[in-house]
Amino acid sequence: MIIFGKDTAYPLTARRPGYGTMRLTGQDVWGEPTDRNEAIRLLRRAVELGVNFFDTADFYGPGVTNRLLADALYPYASDIIIATKVGGTRGSDKSWQPYSQPAELRKSIENNLQELKLEQLPLVHFGKAAGTPGSYEESLEEMLALQKEGKILHLGLTNITPEQFHFATSKANIASVENLYSYTHRVTDPNSPFGFQGGEVLALCEQKEIPFIPFFSLQTSLGGEQQKLQQVADAHGITVAQMNIAWLLHKSAWILPIPGTTSIPHLEENIAAAGISLSKEEMDFLG
Repeated sequence: MIIFGKDTAYPLTARRPGYGTMRLTGQDVWGEPTDRNEAIRLLRRAVELGVNFFDTADFYGPGVTNRLLADALYPYASDIIIATKVGGTRGSDKSWQPYSQPAELRKSIENNLQELKLEQLPLVHFGKAAGTPGSYEESLEEMLALQKEGKILHLGLTNITPEQFHFATSKANIASVENLYSYTHRVTDPNSPFGFQGGEVLALCEQKEIPFIPFFSLQTSLGGEQQKLQQVADAHGITVAQMNIAWLLHKSAWILPIPGTTSIPHLEENIAAAGISLSKEEMDFLG
């Protein structure tokens, strides 16, 4: 279990793993899915399997995954946690663009509320890319204002550096962090378009007992590390994707994986990974 806002009046409890909705859109995270009814059936099947944490954003589609969640699950059960994110938008050419100035953040929050049919967003991850207009402090203050107005219950961070983590946690009660992290992507990669310090930020989250949500968590690359993952997966008779999820769950009690898929059989496999037990020796071997 993962608890968001454990020291607040309204904590939220999520079961591991959760589900990331980004892949439910059309190609390039744009437009409607090929089979909308199947996407809705998948979301409902996730709930049947015990999933109660769903990650989304108003710029997925744009607006597509939010509307799918509402059509599939509204009115939401009392234990359902929908986490959205702000700080980005999509251009008409399908480009990913920053959208993190105060007025833009407010517009994104209103979009999410409307599309999800909510009066308050349970958890919002805020991100601001370095070099974009306005200061990080100014944007964070707007998010805190929106929280004070009751539009946001819990505030999280996404795509952050250690410096942003230290600043934000000194100013606010941060409920969670969502950063790039996977078995083969644990450290800063100067060649990555993200360049985020997943492992370092995870360690900071553990120190402060803040849940960490890895995105692209099933991303793997060829090489020795991948071969180790395959070797242990073969020993358990499971897929590499399942082994990756199992590794994340064993890596830290504060990690909430959110693997996404458009296939119900793959969804069932991903959820089943929570039942895989890895020994200390296997974890040591994996590194």
